[in-house]
Amino acid sequence: MVNTNFTDFPILYTERLILKEITDKDAPVLFEMRRDPEIMKYIGRPIPKSIDDIYELIQKMEMMKSKGEGISWGIFKKENPDLKIGNIGLYRIIAEHYRAEVGYMLNTGNYQQGIMFEAIQKVIEYGFKEMNLHSIEANINPENTASRKLLEKAGFVREAYFKENFYFNGKFTDSEIYSLLNGAG
Repeated sequence: MVNTNFTDFPILYTERLILKEITDKDAPVLFEMRRDPEIMKYIGRPIPKSIDDIYELIQKMEMMKSKGEGISWGIFKKENPDLKIGNIGLYRIIAEHYRAEVGYMLNTGNYQQGIMFEAIQKVIEYGFKEMNLHSIEANINPENTASRKLLEKAGFVREAYFKENFYFNGKFTDSEIYSLLNGAG
């Protein structure tokens, strides 16, 4: 059985990072991240118009967590545990199929430092060992080379390529689906 009880929010630690719950105090940083065109380039979500949009997003994260539909962690460096530098989470949990989707974003000032690889490894470990997932998938824009490289480095394999299956901002885009099976990484 998949464990989606997140009542006691799991704080995860890596060599350099703390992955912890995103709260309203993180809203200003999350707002700036979601307004950055470089960060949002491959994320098919609207740019927030105000910080109220971010408070609403944080409430949605809380609701997903309480329903066992997903869990989102803020990524913080141990050297500065109050400054959120990114997000990572397991979403679209399908308990009956022991499957979830991983999603992530990182502040541009922290690119090319191995931070997301460190974070995704810990989240994969949590998903397989603590949640009892069988597989984790990722849905990426095929133009997002950095995300593809991250997933492949973490052991994910491409399962599918969908032509023009995603409509956002007045145009259709393709999607690549990657997955990792428990015990395959």
